[in-house]
Amino acid sequence: MDTLLLQLIGPMQSWGVQSRFGVRDTGLEPSKSGVIGLLCAALGRPRTAPVDDLVRLRMGVRVDREGQIAKDFHTALGVYRANGQVNASGAEISNRYYLMNAAFLVGLEGDLPTLETLQAALRSPVWSLYLGRKAFVPAAPVWLPDGLRKGEGLEEALRRYPWLCGDAAQRPTRLRVVLDDDQGEQVRPDVPVSFAERRFTSRRVHGTFFDIQEGACTSHN
Repeated sequence: MDTLLLQLIGPMQSWGVQSRFGVRDTGLEPSKSGVIGLLCAALGRPRTAPVDDLVRLRMGVRVDREGQIAKDFHTALGVYRANGQVNASGAEISNRYYLMNAAFLVGLEGDLPTLETLQAALRSPVWSLYLGRKAFVPAAPVWLPDGLRKGEGLEEALRRYPWLCGDAAQRPTRLRVVLDDDQGEQVRPDVPVSFAERRFTSRRVHGTFFDIQEGACTSHN
């Protein structure tokens, strides 16, 4: 198998999967819908375009730096209510959660032609890339020069790639990892069926840890 790696690093990120009305949540690591949306932006695909080829990619996330959850609130005027009427009497307030100073290594396992196309798109994206919300821009390129890992499966690629966060002397002893797994113990409702219609289905994931030894990682369940 082959794997494409990308880095998601920024002062603010938000990966909501259950946002409703006035509350916009964030997960502790990137959602599959968020990563596929980023890939669509790199490719220049509109919301109405199919995403089946991207959904088929098996995804894993290595958490190189856990983010801190923060919250702020936004106000908006002229918001449409559920009955189709505009709220003309005042501002609508929404509470929005995000991650501060997080760093993630994301792996996508699949067929080589698709991964090569994505690698080229990430290097020269058609549209701007952002980390879950348009205001949250990456602090480092998402594209990794050596991110296309030919002959490496998802777990191997995530284990072998160097820690993203600088001085190796400061790296933690182990890193949290979340992997697509049909038998996984957690359910995530973040697999896009249609971005235009905002329809999603679920996937199962398995959470584990990789112990770091001599610059590489070993599995720890």
